[in-house]
Amino acid sequence: MAAVREAGYDGIQFHISPEPQELEEALKQGLGVCAAARVNVPEDAVRVAQEAHLMGLECLTLHVGWGLEDDDQAVRLIEAVLNASAKHSVPMYVETHRATLFQDMWRAVGFHRRFPALEFNGDFSHWYTGQEMVYGGFETKFAFIKPLLECVRFMHGRIGNPGSIQVDLGSGDPAEHPYIDHFKTLWTHVFTRYLQAETVKQEFFTFTPELLSPDIYYARTFQGKEESDRWHQSLLLRTIAQQCFAEAAKSAK
Repeated sequence: MAAVREAGYDGIQFHISPEPQELEEALKQGLGVCAAARVNVPEDAVRVAQEAHLMGLECLTLHVGWGLEDDDQAVRLIEAVLNASAKHSVPMYVETHRATLFQDMWRAVGFHRRFPALEFNGDFSHWYTGQEMVYGGFETKFAFIKPLLECVRFMHGRIGNPGSIQVDLGSGDPAEHPYIDHFKTLWTHVFTRYLQAETVKQEFFTFTPELLSPDIYYARTFQGKEESDRWHQSLLLRTIAQQCFAEAAKSAK
């Protein structure tokens, strides 16, 4: 926790529910605290919202459904999330993630049109790689998801390329890794629309680089060793996001 604070981060995200000693230590270090959770059935939304409220968490990001639900099942899950968020006064951001209701752009945009109150946690690497946003034209797909991007209030910071969902960015030079510019376009647009929004549930935007356990294959490994130092990469992702936010602040004036 001290290393997180000393690195310049303002907060940390746990899985719900964090161990009491971890939550206590984060608060002791002056860190903001939020969590991630999964909603498989409508009752899960009520449970995690209540837990978050009792723990004083700032917000939740949610994996909603498995992506196999029909529209009626999906609607019940979405309505449960919206109702639980309002009842317990906890912002709950549904995530653009594989193996969820929002795993593909077409269905996610459709649900957003039907439920404009939905707000999102954007992890765009899932779409960029999983749906190959460059295949068929990045600009075309970017234009299609623009209405949804206006309702992104949280982002999981990572960058993938058309074939791998998270890669070593080196020094972060787009000349070496041209897909970085695509993510900068997405992130800057999200930040701009957030800054232009008339009302928001939180007075701050959360950008969270993901540093998860190696045993879930979160980074590519070669001969048993991860290809990059993900702590260093998280700092690089933060720097890119800060540059995007500064650019968005100019555009939003």
